[in-house]
Amino acid sequence: MFFLFSIILHWIFAWFAYVQEQEEHSHLLDAGDYFNETMRDTMENWQSEFLQLMWQVGGLSFLLFVGSPQSRESEERLEAKIDLLIKHMRDNPEKLKELLTEIEKDYPKK
Repeated sequence: MFFLFSIILHWIFAWFAYVQEQEEHSHLLDAGDYFNETMRDTMENWQSEFLQLMWQVGGLSFLLFVGSPQSRESEERLEAKIDLLIKHMRDNPEKLKELLTEIEKDYPKK
């Protein structure tokens, strides 16, 4: 709804600007010229704003995914570390229990 309202306002104000420009140069009004100019301006705005925004959102999403702690790569790395620790702690189960108790104290379950 907001998009439709804004595009209608854009075209209305573009008409007023077109009429003023034609009167300043003593030219006749031509609906075809108005349509071409306004469509060109609309497409330029979309290209410069929306496409740029989409590129920024897409690029930022990708970069955040690759570098974020929630990304799959980080989860796999964390799991590998945990597996390695567990593998080495099996030889000393008391030390493992002590570490798990310490972790539970620092990071209680919610």
